[in-house]
Amino acid sequence: MSIRVEEFGTTKDGQKVKKYILENGKGMKAAVLNLGAVLAELHVPDKDGTLRDVVWGYEDVAGYEVNGPDLGAVVGRNANRIGGAVITIAGKDYTLVKNNGENNLHSGPDMYFTRMWKAIIADDNKVEFSLHSPDGDQGYPGNADITVSYTLTDGGELQIAYEGKADRDTIFNLTNHSYFNLDGQESDSVLEQKVWLDADAFTPGDAGLIPTGEIRDVTGTPMDFRTEHMIGERIDADYEPLKQAGGYDHNYVLKNEGKYALCGKLISQKSGICMEVSTDLPGIQLYSANFLENEKGGKEGRTYGRRSAICFESQYFPDACHHENFQSPIVKAGEVYRTKTGYRFSVIK
Repeated sequence: MSIRVEEFGTTKDGQKVKKYILENGKGMKAAVLNLGAVLAELHVPDKDGTLRDVVWGYEDVAGYEVNGPDLGAVVGRNANRIGGAVITIAGKDYTLVKNNGENNLHSGPDMYFTRMWKAIIADDNKVEFSLHSPDGDQGYPGNADITVSYTLTDGGELQIAYEGKADRDTIFNLTNHSYFNLDGQESDSVLEQKVWLDADAFTPGDAGLIPTGEIRDVTGTPMDFRTEHMIGERIDADYEPLKQAGGYDHNYVLKNEGKYALCGKLISQKSGICMEVSTDLPGIQLYSANFLENEKGGKEGRTYGRRSAICFESQYFPDACHHENFQSPIVKAGEVYRTKTGYRFSVIK
């Protein structure tokens, strides 16, 4: 195992951006930035032993400073949508910015992934990033201290661990918003890759993709990935949740019962790469990049397009603060929020 540090560039206000490159004994490499704690590169060997960079990202710092689609981003304090852009904690309403119609999405617009984080090399295979988020930041209560660490194992797993603690009751619901395509940077579509999810249900939403509170069985619907299906096989089916979102952009109800366990897979027959997703969180947002349109400035001059990649965003359910039947993302003052998600790569036989 090894970690090296390279200069990546300079922000518009003169701050130095560094790239931390983790490499295991099998040649797998992950590169993360102190700008946003962003996962910028993830090189994994395919069936021929050739390394493929399987996450979308930008060629330079300027791209990450804007990063409209949240490529590789750490998202917080709250990932996903909050209906009406208002949260209620201990009987008090806190107003967020309406940046997604009448709702709030990913705690925007002042995103964590556009900020500089403090970075330390915590071990020979681990980099840890920390950020202080003051009381009222993004509209949330409490002075919060947050850490996000990336660990690369010799078993081919990139583990992302999150911790948070605040001096007031607040929401903690962080995720990573990487866009995956297991065929690498030369691919323009993820639709022929297969998905498996260990989920019997999902949470359908309204026209603004805010969950209604229903937990719906996937049986007999194009949302059922309990057996492997190609992403493009049913993505345009005549099914209202898919039509609302323009494809997959839905929270799945996982069966892990709060334990760190395998919950999903992405498989490419072309490259022979299999990615296994594990988490201890109750939900995962499967997002087929329906709103990724003509995103310029990508790696090697790439322009990323619609449905060219897919996200597996581990999370508490969207709008959970407004639904008593959803597990709550509210963390009491002084208590520690702690969760972990991993992406393990192998070659299919």
